[in-house]
Amino acid sequence: VWAYLCSEDQRRQIRERGDDADELARTYARVLNKALEGKPDDLTIGLHVCRGNFRSTWISEGGYEPVAEVLFGTVNVDAFFLEYDNDRSGDFAPLRFVRPGKQQVVLGLITTKHGELENPEGVKARLEEAARYVAKEQICLSPQCGFASTEEGNSLSEAQQWDKVRLVTQIASDVW
Repeated sequence: VWAYLCSEDQRRQIRERGDDADELARTYARVLNKALEGKPDDLTIGLHVCRGNFRSTWISEGGYEPVAEVLFGTVNVDAFFLEYDNDRSGDFAPLRFVRPGKQQVVLGLITTKHGELENPEGVKARLEEAARYVAKEQICLSPQCGFASTEEGNSLSEAQQWDKVRLVTQIASDVW
């Protein structure tokens, strides 16, 4: 839902049917928060903003800016798992709305859509860029989504998947 609200095309379709995308975001935030009321203190809740992951394809694009203030500023989860593996996700400026010291931001900088490994130094540079908007201690690194969100999987081999997991581990070890 949140990824669709980031897409200008989807927001246009919402307007055309007579709805307000910003009001929908506030409604979704209230519903999520109501569902999470009374959760045990030791239960960690994370929310993944998925842009689609069927056979290495996607269905939504657009930066997080249209929903950032509501999503990061009001939704009571412990972590946000955000896809940032390509230009479709926009820049890191929306992370300025993440509540200081309250939430983790798990940046999906490693794509699961193909097997080519990312440049570790490039990923580290992007982590530093994100740290301009949210404290480095609140940032984590992960693949952008699952390697096989459906039975069909994505366009990479099991060996390539493990290479990417090792890459995440190595970069995280270097950075933190």
